[in-house]
Amino acid sequence: MKPKIFIDGEHGTTGLQIRALLAERGDLEIISIPAERRKETAARAEFLNAADIAILCLPDDAAKESVSLITNDTTKVIDASTAHRVAEGWAYGFAEMDRDQAKTIASAKRIANPGCWPQGPIATLRPLVTAGLLPADFPITVNGISGYSGGGRPMIEDYVAKGEDASEFLPYGLTLQHKHVPELRAYAKLSHDPIMQPAVGNFAQGMITVVPLQLGGLDHVPSGADLHAAIADHFAAIKGGVVEVAPYAHLERMPEIDPEVYNGTNRMKVYVFANDKRAQALLLAVYDNLGKGASGAAVQNMDLMLGT
Repeated sequence: MKPKIFIDGEHGTTGLQIRALLAERGDLEIISIPAERRKETAARAEFLNAADIAILCLPDDAAKESVSLITNDTTKVIDASTAHRVAEGWAYGFAEMDRDQAKTIASAKRIANPGCWPQGPIATLRPLVTAGLLPADFPITVNGISGYSGGGRPMIEDYVAKGEDASEFLPYGLTLQHKHVPELRAYAKLSHDPIMQPAVGNFAQGMITVVPLQLGGLDHVPSGADLHAAIADHFAAIKGGVVEVAPYAHLERMPEIDPEVYNGTNRMKVYVFANDKRAQALLLAVYDNLGKGASGAAVQNMDLMLGT
């Protein structure tokens, strides 16, 4: 029998993307609530309990409710909301985070799909903290830009309506309480909350994250080559991973660092730039906020859980 997949919230931005990714998959059975029963809690419970894997593409409270509606011990869950990102008993769905993370995901019944913003910083910082090149209490700031699809349907509709008049660069998170800070702190192995200051651009999807590092205050100041080697070694040890590390280079600019270059894929590419004389470095990551940052990661985690 084909595994049954239920997308709870299939008509939202992430749900639609997942449906599109699974449209040609003949090895799965996608089950959906009939339109006339979509608002019935009993219908959600029925389909959640009938699924082999339920993918939750819902606001936090609704995602928690969906989990509570599962009364069997067989339905596995991938939650794309922020509700369970740092919750006990939930595996974090960034398969390349550690050498054995894919195995952890494959054997788990509850997966918290990562947020789009933390994945790039986690990909670049965690290997450095693990290698001892950065202390856990190092002060971290994360900047970057993402497509407006990251804001869900209201922001998409607003940007589409404004067209060329929409903001090209709109900073947000100015209260310094970004919802992704807890997972970034936890999975980058940081002992203090980082500053996260994201921005939205006038393009639909794709993103770049940037972590600037002032290294001069460290007892042992790593070179740019040291940082790059630690990150490259981390991802080289992960078989089947989709994160690529760019060669270490000293360049003023690189046209390939384009937030939209990996749109429609589950890929990520990370870069290290440094000025050793200044003891400064930049850690960049480029990926699709709806791919590796949401739907692509969910499908990758689903396949790991199914053993495909």
